[in-house]
Amino acid sequence: MTIKTKKYALDQKTYISLAFRQWVRDNWLWSGIPLALILLNAILNLTHVYPNYWIYVVVILLTAIYVLFWAVQFTGVSQSEQFKPMFEKYVYEIDSRHILMKLNAKEGGMLKWDMIKSGAKTKDAYVLQLGNGLGETGMPKMNFLMGYLAKQMARAQFLYLPFSIFTSEQDQKFMEMLLRRKGLLPETETTTPAKTASTAK
Repeated sequence: MTIKTKKYALDQKTYISLAFRQWVRDNWLWSGIPLALILLNAILNLTHVYPNYWIYVVVILLTAIYVLFWAVQFTGVSQSEQFKPMFEKYVYEIDSRHILMKLNAKEGGMLKWDMIKSGAKTKDAYVLQLGNGLGETGMPKMNFLMGYLAKQMARAQFLYLPFSIFTSEQDQKFMEMLLRRKGLLPETETTTPAKTASTAK
């Protein structure tokens, strides 16, 4: 069976919002550093060991600059010529072998399932995060900072497939089944025959 969707283009605001939320989910643990610095400074202030207020300002300012830096990166991606294909209007043809992304009858591209790193189901869409096809060992050598930036930007490449682009409920159910079969969504709990039989009694 092949699913053929309605034509759809990911808009820039949705992309920026999703990319930023993904970044927050991936990096929320780092928020412990500024919080720890603020807490340490509060203790030093209260015990009069090193009373000061400038550390609060510096920590908050650096945190805001760091968050703003990533917001600017994701906004830049949405307007970059290099990432323009992410925002084209496609018809998606999806089956167990691949996902075809068609601009028209002659133009388009293909994604194999092994190019999709992970998946998630939100209240109104499927979000499929794309891998770079290299894996950790295949990444080109780069310094720590460049490697970190490359990994963060790689996580901001995904397919966003809203439920509204599926032409029938059957197509959407088949899509969900494919995603579960490919290990991109968790398996749902099913009732075992033994439990069913005992319920019937």
